[in-house]
Amino acid sequence: MNMQQALKQHFGYESFREGQKEVVTSVLNGHHTLALLPTGTGKSLCYQLPGYMLKGSVLIVSPLLSLMQDQVEQLRVQGEKKAVALNSFLSPAERKNVLDSLENYRFIYISPEMLSNPYVIEKCSRLMISLFVIDEAHCISQWGYDFRTDYLKLGQIRKQLNNPVTLALTATATEQVREDIIRLLELDPVDEWVFSVDRPNIAIQVEELDHFEAKTEKLMNLVNSLKKPGIVYFTSKKMAEEMALLLKQQGIKADAYHGGMEQEQRLLIQQQFLYGQLDVICATSAFGMGINKGDIRFVIHFHLPQQMESYLQEIGRAGRDGKPSVAILLYSPGDDSLPLSMIENELPEEYQIEAYYLNPERSLEIGLTDVQERFLRFYQILSSHTAETVRQVKKIRSERIAYKIGKFKEVKAWLNSNSCRRKGILSYFNEKAPLRILNCCDQCGVNLDHYSANEGEDSEIPIESWEMTLRRLLLRK
Repeated sequence: MNMQQALKQHFGYESFREGQKEVVTSVLNGHHTLALLPTGTGKSLCYQLPGYMLKGSVLIVSPLLSLMQDQVEQLRVQGEKKAVALNSFLSPAERKNVLDSLENYRFIYISPEMLSNPYVIEKCSRLMISLFVIDEAHCISQWGYDFRTDYLKLGQIRKQLNNPVTLALTATATEQVREDIIRLLELDPVDEWVFSVDRPNIAIQVEELDHFEAKTEKLMNLVNSLKKPGIVYFTSKKMAEEMALLLKQQGIKADAYHGGMEQEQRLLIQQQFLYGQLDVICATSAFGMGINKGDIRFVIHFHLPQQMESYLQEIGRAGRDGKPSVAILLYSPGDDSLPLSMIENELPEEYQIEAYYLNPERSLEIGLTDVQERFLRFYQILSSHTAETVRQVKKIRSERIAYKIGKFKEVKAWLNSNSCRRKGILSYFNEKAPLRILNCCDQCGVNLDHYSANEGEDSEIPIESWEMTLRRLLLRK
């Protein structure tokens, strides 16, 4: 059976979307592959289709529990019974049963933390792994060095799994991040397929307000007036909850979602949003990765993102159906303080580093978060001399903070620029600026009335095609 026949049989599609055919072909030819495909273009098909055409199991490293559950559920809806997520939703007995019968599953989703478990590695190494997939592979570079250090072990784990053909998938990776992924996964040689990150159907609006109260009022007005459903992103869990409550009081079907909530509650809210029981989610960055909802009409940022990659990842959740959508970023004086504070506080302080390594009996007294403790535990192997470990970890901490502050300064430079927002984003990813389109950004001109709920469900917003653009440019006097 060829690719086209398999595509029709298993997914019901007559043709591939941009990039899918090239990536699937590379994988089927037995090549390690790194693919950058824009958000919403069907990255999961790039490993699911080979899963049906190759013998053995596909092992997918996935960053979030909700993402795993959603993708397994989608496969089961399509009639695929041999799919499972190895995560904390399983009871110990269920997990044992799955691990004892792994060879019966075609698609196995797993977190990097669970895959770091020696017992799990041993079980997986006995499998015939047709394809090893790193989904949302930018997390290796974006999270791995401090937030999710188990990502840094995946290259070594891949060797323990007998070096299977590997596919790294992402929607937002600069050239530097792509080099990071290849180096850390030890993929050499590797086929790289890099497609434009641009989503021309998403208008980009940045709006400065005088103060916090004005920004809150603007948010309420936007959510009330814009066509729904939509997502509002916050850096603060507390603020996400407070704004969700305010929206509920205005009659909006809204709820909050963040990493501090119970897993079952987060899964419930996600499902309610997917099936149209909620119109608006007030969320932290914990929400949205891999969410298969095509009709999200707006994404609003109430707080400044810490880096361009995460901003692009989050706005890319709008308009996956190809229809016009809008991304709006609101900011007011003093907004810099929250992301900078989070950057400073995410990693352990110098006194905590000293106490953890030099006085381990006092480590419980220094108030480490889970993230800080994972960071310190991971870097404990740097040196056999404790004092040298302390010195090196302090240096790593300082370098990581400087790196993240630099990434945030890039966001601020883009924010303060007077040039086209889309051109700025594409330049960041080393892409050429596109031909100018209608409803591009606030610098080029966006009419938010076009995205109003009053426009009606069937109204279409003109998005200029390349033919229209060329004609307009050639006829310009």
